[in-house]
Amino acid sequence: MAERTGRGSSGGAGTGFELPILLFAGFRSIIDDLHRELAGQGHPELRPAHGYALQAVGRDGATASEIGRRLGVSKQAAGKTVDRLEALGYVERADDPQDGRRKLVRLTPRGIDVLARSAAGFDRLRAEWVRALGADRVAALEADLRAMASAEAFRLDVASWINS
Repeated sequence: MAERTGRGSSGGAGTGFELPILLFAGFRSIIDDLHRELAGQGHPELRPAHGYALQAVGRDGATASEIGRRLGVSKQAAGKTVDRLEALGYVERADDPQDGRRKLVRLTPRGIDVLARSAAGFDRLRAEWVRALGADRVAALEADLRAMASAEAFRLDVASWINS
């Protein structure tokens, strides 16, 4: 897990801007640790945005337009990401069996492998947080974040709300 430096946890009130920065720092520490792990497991070229795109493809596949909507980006931006993931061997394009005019993006075995490794990595990283903070504190943190996050917070369109 990433080293903790700087401020201690006095339990006192922080400034308004500190909470989102700390939430983002926690997010980044988990994502960065996961990607270091994935790089060591044969996926050095995978970037965090790729993981979101692979999730947007889903089990049944999706068109570039659907992927764009799920990610909150244009069809063109989704297409560029799909092109990169295809070049890296994580997805493939295939004719849609229900509509010959459409192309479906589907996960390849390599794409399925990295998603499975990611899930295992997230479980391992959560376990590290449990070891460091205690199971009750991690469970309370998760419950508190669920309570405070809007129902729309679990969309994949991270880019649209960060860039707007």
